[in-house]
Amino acid sequence: MSSILHAHDVTAEEALRRLVSGNERFVRGEARFPTVQKEILAELAKEQHPYATILGCSDSRVPPELVFDAGFGELFIVRVAGNVISAEVMGSLQYAGVHLRTPLFVVLGHDGCGAVEAALGSRRDGTRHPERIELLVRNILPALGDIDPALPQEVQITRAVEANVRWSMTQLRATPEARARMQEGVLRLVGAVYELETGRVRILS
Repeated sequence: MSSILHAHDVTAEEALRRLVSGNERFVRGEARFPTVQKEILAELAKEQHPYATILGCSDSRVPPELVFDAGFGELFIVRVAGNVISAEVMGSLQYAGVHLRTPLFVVLGHDGCGAVEAALGSRRDGTRHPERIELLVRNILPALGDIDPALPQEVQITRAVEANVRWSMTQLRATPEARARMQEGVLRLVGAVYELETGRVRILS
């Protein structure tokens, strides 16, 4: 019997509980990290039904499947430095919403994000970066308007990481698809920050 859980069988609240429980197992050192079962791969080869979509950073220390102790086919993941929104990222998330109908979307930032630090540097002293990195940094700058430059650097980075997560969430909420599904009560959008030293995912209020 297949153990795959389809998105249409899970509410957004249940999906979030699964992610939180998975992260708790990961932090305790009790992650399942499931081995591959041929019957599951055979079913997934036909179609996918992930119960959550994760927009995360490309940082090698923050792999969502491991952080949330999730199995094959459970998460639809889009990763880009700084978990920024671009046309390509938005297209991938739109696919998850329109075609996969995942009930839960999570924007996952992390402590000490290098892309966010680069954006803070650009804001503080006009630091310039190679062309493509500069485009990425510019996507983060709108999130930093309320960060007080007089604060200690560590505090600035912590607040900027959260602000950047919320900025990505704001952009997602503005899409027609997200507005429609949220009005239907079938979509939930959550922000979170991964703590590099502890492995814990902190859900933002």
